[in-house]
Amino acid sequence: MKTLFILVALLHFWDCSFGCNPGLLRDWDFPGSDNKILFSPDADHCQHLCTQEASCLFWAFIGPDCRVDNRHYHCFLKSTSSGSPTTQNPKQGTTAGYSLKSCNPLPTPSLSKVYEDVDFTGADYRTLFTADYQACQKACTEDPFCQFFTFINGKFSNTNIRYKCHLKYSWSVARTPAVTALADRISGFSRELQIIPSYQTACQSTLFPNINFPGYDFEVHQAGSPELCQVLCSAHPQCTYFSFVSNEFKCYLKNNPNQMVPKDGSGITSGLPSRSCPLRNERNPFSPGHLTMYKGVDFPYSDIRYFSLNDAESCENACTSDPNCQFYSFVTTSRLCYLKRVITMPAPPKVTNLANVVSGFTLRNYFL
Repeated sequence: MKTLFILVALLHFWDCSFGCNPGLLRDWDFPGSDNKILFSPDADHCQHLCTQEASCLFWAFIGPDCRVDNRHYHCFLKSTSSGSPTTQNPKQGTTAGYSLKSCNPLPTPSLSKVYEDVDFTGADYRTLFTADYQACQKACTEDPFCQFFTFINGKFSNTNIRYKCHLKYSWSVARTPAVTALADRISGFSRELQIIPSYQTACQSTLFPNINFPGYDFEVHQAGSPELCQVLCSAHPQCTYFSFVSNEFKCYLKNNPNQMVPKDGSGITSGLPSRSCPLRNERNPFSPGHLTMYKGVDFPYSDIRYFSLNDAESCENACTSDPNCQFYSFVTTSRLCYLKRVITMPAPPKVTNLANVVSGFTLRNYFL
């Protein structure tokens, strides 16, 4: 019987691994070949993490009922040079599967499910008290920053925090993992993204050239320009202002709601999040009608695929037409176009069992 099960699984792999394969292989594992290990509340969420991670081709998820491995809720994102798992075998309580990148249309995650006695640990930015988890999820959905939540119900052991609703954040905008200066590179973003900064805005006064706001950093990221740094600050609920160091492409997000002390800083541009500017369009504050290409700038890593094209405009068009692509880099000397993406779906930093709590996700549409 075990031999028959293995044969069926291998035939399933051979038939589907090189095309769109949304199926889940229950009690099955692809050991090894790990690129990244994240947390997921279930196998479906893990599959979509793999789909959004540029290098991931297949994955394995260890569920909470697994008795042979205590790494519960771990999502292992995997790849090989051949594109196929090197080994696979039965494993109780584990689910394996493949990336959905090749599916057309690209499936979007359905995150309406809630998880009882499961805690999405960390990433809190706001708390309130609600009557039930439904009200907590509604508060999360109505808060533009909230990506997921944990609600503590009326049976929780600590009576002082019963009915407490924790709203939580993870990045929902595309962040370039690295930015470097290279003369033969032109980089940019898909026109489908709703985070593209406009240089033609009535709110340029929120950028302060050659000014540094020292201290109070809580996160540092790579960004291609002060405007893109402003996008990151605007997308984070804790960012009150930022400083961008141009020669390092570093974006320092800062949190101090009490004061903002300016200092002279050559080559540094500081500013406020765009949500502080009432003249911007709240629905789409970074108009995709005014795209900027970053000449002499490379966005390395996170490649989905690459191919030859004549120019950077064609590369931007290819990125825009590909539902997987968020940003790109074009090499002018070789005329190669690299399409890229990062994970932007809600991703809790940790998932654990905890009695008398309920966790879940925002019901807003957030994809890409």
